[in-house]
Amino acid sequence: MLYFLLRQLLNFAVSFFVLTIFTFGLAHLFPQGLSFIIEQNTSTDFFSGEQVEIVNQTSHIFESYYHYVSQIMNGNFGQSTVRGGSVFEEFFIYFPATLELSFGAIFFALGLGLPLGVFAAKQKNKWQDKLIVSTTLVGYSMPIFWWAMLLVLLFSLLLGITPVASRIGFEYDILPVTGFMLIDTLISKQTYAMEAFYSALHHLILPAIVLGTIPLAVITRSTRSVMISVLSEDYIRSARARGISAIKVVWKHALRNAMLPIITTIGLQISVLITGSLLTETIFSWPGAGKWLLEAVYRRDFPVIHGGILAIASFVILTHFLLDVLSMIVDPKQRFR
Repeated sequence: MLYFLLRQLLNFAVSFFVLTIFTFGLAHLFPQGLSFIIEQNTSTDFFSGEQVEIVNQTSHIFESYYHYVSQIMNGNFGQSTVRGGSVFEEFFIYFPATLELSFGAIFFALGLGLPLGVFAAKQKNKWQDKLIVSTTLVGYSMPIFWWAMLLVLLFSLLLGITPVASRIGFEYDILPVTGFMLIDTLISKQTYAMEAFYSALHHLILPAIVLGTIPLAVITRSTRSVMISVLSEDYIRSARARGISAIKVVWKHALRNAMLPIITTIGLQISVLITGSLLTETIFSWPGAGKWLLEAVYRRDFPVIHGGILAIASFVILTHFLLDVLSMIVDPKQRFR
């Protein structure tokens, strides 16, 4: 187990090192405020604004990279050229909204994808199975922006069931504490706290469905494929022969052994959620990190682009590390590999 954790920590460190090399290279390619601006005889440190005299170009690059990494580890991602504030602080203002939306999307995808995948596996090659497979294929190939606008037209404008945009109704004034609107409304001392909670939940439904559609399709197909393989194993047939109920065989024995590849599939969807949040947050005016980063691209705010890419990529790497540890817990055999 210790060897497995050390190996995963090493993989995490190597991934972070490659990421910093990439973003450090961006700092040299775009001199508009990204980390270090190299001139002929001097270098401007973006973080401190001081002029540094260059004696040896090669040694200066290594020194610059060391200083760059040390500043990142201290949470100094630079200053926004548009707003003038700290990029690191801005990121943590907007990122909880993206996390809340992503949690809602993955909850929707798992809550619907796992039962559909299991049901499709049990009904293999029947019309129910073919219907689910065909529907998930359509959901996987559907462009997010088109699907979002279609749902807005149907549920918001035509039926009036869900709100069109934002995280909560404008009539509610909730003090941000955690950054997660659902939590902040529950811990709020306002008299309308529960009404605000239902408003926040109401606003979350449609963007979570839009963002979770592609992960839903992937999880459903992955669960179906793995469950078909697991249900044909000898120990499953033995369990059925011993008279164990079909529900217990499927949901306790089969699904538990199928969870490892499903967890891997979920990990691969993290990047899809972050990428999809760029469009989803823009369409629904969701004040998250995706919308914040996209606006920085429009405004050519290079420090925000640089810091946003670095922070989001670091989060994805950390999430994959935690999922690898979770996989070890689910499958103890990995501890001895």
